[in-house]
Amino acid sequence: MLQRTDRINYKTERELERMRVAGRMVAEVVATMRAITRPGITTGDLNDAAGAKMKELGGTPSFLGYVVGGRAYPANICVSIDDEVVHGIPGRCPYRGRPTPDRVLNEGQIVSVDCGVIYQGYHGDCAITLPVGKVAPEVTKLMEVCRTGLWAGLEAVRPGAKLSDVARAIETKIRSWETPETGTYGIVEEYVGHGIGQRLHEAPQVPNFVSAGLLKNDLVLKKGLVIAIEPMVNMGTRKTRTLKDGWTVVTQDKKPSAHFEHTVAVTENGFEVLTGLPDGTFTH
Repeated sequence: MLQRTDRINYKTERELERMRVAGRMVAEVVATMRAITRPGITTGDLNDAAGAKMKELGGTPSFLGYVVGGRAYPANICVSIDDEVVHGIPGRCPYRGRPTPDRVLNEGQIVSVDCGVIYQGYHGDCAITLPVGKVAPEVTKLMEVCRTGLWAGLEAVRPGAKLSDVARAIETKIRSWETPETGTYGIVEEYVGHGIGQRLHEAPQVPNFVSAGLLKNDLVLKKGLVIAIEPMVNMGTRKTRTLKDGWTVVTQDKKPSAHFEHTVAVTENGFEVLTGLPDGTFTH
């Protein structure tokens, strides 16, 4: 967790090269998740496949054993279904003395997979929301709202821009999708993006909305800053709650939520998405 006194660590070219490798590894794991997600697969299957892919690539999971509030996360990835916003625990993972329940993915659901990989001490972080078979049109739209919000934020990254410019770009793009028929989308405020490097979560925090607090403590982006941008968008209220497992965050109104994330570096002239595939393409 970030502390108010945390300083920002600007990355050298040598550090960025390691983060590029970590980012490509994450992208390959996410591509595997996209390829195998279908009705009938279980959350435990996804977790096992992600762990196997990380091992094959020579990376290790960022999330496994990550401690928050005295609790260690028990899985390789986070797998969140439908109204689960983030931090869903996949099945068959040892937690509190017994395996977590496994769950089968069913036609029409959506599943958010959040993945982190460590390579030579540096983290890459990426998330994607995937349809399970054919989903309802309004749910497909929710995923596109969130994905385009992410890319609006990425494209606002450049030296001299402010953190509030990134947040405003994300929020404005998401709001542009709203109609009288769809109503408003809930931009989650309790969970935001973050700096990343030798720690999974570094300064600064990267909100997906503009607030008075952000404007008061704004940050000018500089070359070498690496951040993970990750909007979480709900079909209904922005409000969330945490389940009794201490990890899984759900929407209060039980409506679906989408989550997309990329790790991005501020370059001399703009930005570089580090969580792309080796061929230069992106999973989302």
